Amino acid sequence: MTDRIALVLALGLAAGIAADLALNGGATLIALARRFMGLLDWVEFWR
Repeated sequence: MTDRIALVLALGLAAGIAADLALNGGATLIALARRFMGLLDWVEFWR
């Protein structure tokens, strides 16, 4: 991955987070974090 691609991805991620915070108050980030924690629990179970 080149530096340019990494920068574009980072800027896109930052823009998505900023949009979620501005439009939803961060509700989507919290929901995604909860689902990710559920995924980690599921993966840990199968370990």
